[in-house]
Amino acid sequence: MRRGSKRKLLLLVSLALSLLWAGRHLRPQRAELQLSDWFDPRKRPDVVTTTDWLAPVIWEGTFDRRALYRHYRRQNLTVGLVVFAVGRAAHRYLEPFLRSADKHFLPGFRVVTYVLAESWLRPPALPARPLRAVRVLAVRPDRGPPGRSLWRLQSLGAALSAVQAEADFVFSMSVDRVFRADVGAEVLGAAVAQLHAWWFFRDRRHFPYERRPRSAACIPAGQGDFFYDGAVLGGAPARLLALLRACLAGAWQDALHGLHSTFESHLNKYFFLHKPSTLLSPEYNWDASFHPPLQVRLVRVLQLGRRDPDP
Repeated sequence: MRRGSKRKLLLLVSLALSLLWAGRHLRPQRAELQLSDWFDPRKRPDVVTTTDWLAPVIWEGTFDRRALYRHYRRQNLTVGLVVFAVGRAAHRYLEPFLRSADKHFLPGFRVVTYVLAESWLRPPALPARPLRAVRVLAVRPDRGPPGRSLWRLQSLGAALSAVQAEADFVFSMSVDRVFRADVGAEVLGAAVAQLHAWWFFRDRRHFPYERRPRSAACIPAGQGDFFYDGAVLGGAPARLLALLRACLAGAWQDALHGLHSTFESHLNKYFFLHKPSTLLSPEYNWDASFHPPLQVRLVRVLQLGRRDPDP
């Protein structure tokens, strides 16, 4: 290499290093939010607040929402809320769901609600509000693979594939819910699981896990952590897609072996193998059929009616 060429190369390397150094010192360094910055499990000694794998269980009184809001607002987030509204449920539940979510779901953040519905549905008109939008994603009626679980999984997976470029976090909920209080940034996490209100206060030995050894959803007797509710899911889009693909593969495997298995069974198997990063207490999905116990201090989301095990 000629002397002039060497000199030019050295100058280019020096310039690149100078720009890198300047960039590191000129760009504001965003401090990483630590769990201890917003979560205090000692505030609720009456309930389980931390899992064996050190994930937080979110209860009223355990979190500092102001610290979370300050942190996440700087990131200019968009959160997607996906809701199924198919069949009779669309007429009965969609409007109260949308109106309550518009008021209480992540107030102060940009939220896009994606209504998974048949093409004829027109969602109720809501007052225009900054940072809020509602979009309908058409889904076909249940004509695809056998079983409601498989159809719902495929529909939800297709929706996530469509919205993942727009949303930083995505939550999926069944439509027969109504928000009763604010659900804020405490629910944001990489993989968010909802504890099942029907089973949280019961002995683990009685959880309705899939126990048939031939099933892909099987959790052997004596094992398992919590029982999770398939009606509410959340997290980063890539993590949710990985979960759905695994559950869909398991449901297909069971169908090929002549086994009927629910999405909820495969969800519990997935979270048994891949632990969620954040767990929502029953306060975030309480069943209206039951009077809440003392541990449930504030019902944030209310399930309006009994449902099938599938989401």
